[in-house]
Amino acid sequence: MSSPINRHALITGASSGIGRATALAFAQAGFDLTLVSRSQTKLEAVASDARQSGHQAQIVPLDLTAVDDIKAQMASIDRQQSIDVLVNNAGMGYTGDLLTTPLDHWQQVLNLNLTSVFQCIQGVLPGMRQRQHGTIINIASIAGYHAFAGWGAYSVSKAGLISLSKILAAEERAHGIRVVVISPGSVNTPIWDTDTVQADFDRSRMLTPEVVAQSILHAALLPDQAVIEELTLMPSAGAL
Repeated sequence: MSSPINRHALITGASSGIGRATALAFAQAGFDLTLVSRSQTKLEAVASDARQSGHQAQIVPLDLTAVDDIKAQMASIDRQQSIDVLVNNAGMGYTGDLLTTPLDHWQQVLNLNLTSVFQCIQGVLPGMRQRQHGTIINIASIAGYHAFAGWGAYSVSKAGLISLSKILAAEERAHGIRVVVISPGSVNTPIWDTDTVQADFDRSRMLTPEVVAQSILHAALLPDQAVIEELTLMPSAGAL
């Protein structure tokens, strides 16, 4: 696998965790970057680190829960930058049994973890089709495959993302566009510190964001005639 020449990657949720690690890995591999997240301050710090590799990194502060605005924003970015790789990483964790999950919480999880991805894809896909080239990498979770009590809204959102990815792959192969869905086990990211997640796991046994980022990069750097359509990545220590 050779380093890309003037390739451009758009990464959502790029301000921390897997997104940050992915941004740095892609920069080191020779990609120019567009980094999307809510926090401008955090994005600027990641972009500054990414530029140390000698490549461009622009930031787009954007609240991806505002799903009505995403498609137009992404289309505008693609017109300016010609996105080669879209990494849909932004998402949130949520714990709570289905009986007591409020409707607005359910909608918030589905909007960010699934609908925002759908809108990001719709924004960049016309340009990728026109160029007959592109890779879309969606970050799901093993929770999309397994029934974990207390993780209903999150699991449903990730199961939907896995299905979306498979259908998109079937629809876009003829247009030269590769679609990858990566489903990690538990990853030691700030998601475990958020108010919407109540869980007590041994984080030292989890995957690191850097390991996941290398898998994302590997999928992006495969020759155009090959694709990793589906990848499950688990901690070798056996953590969830």
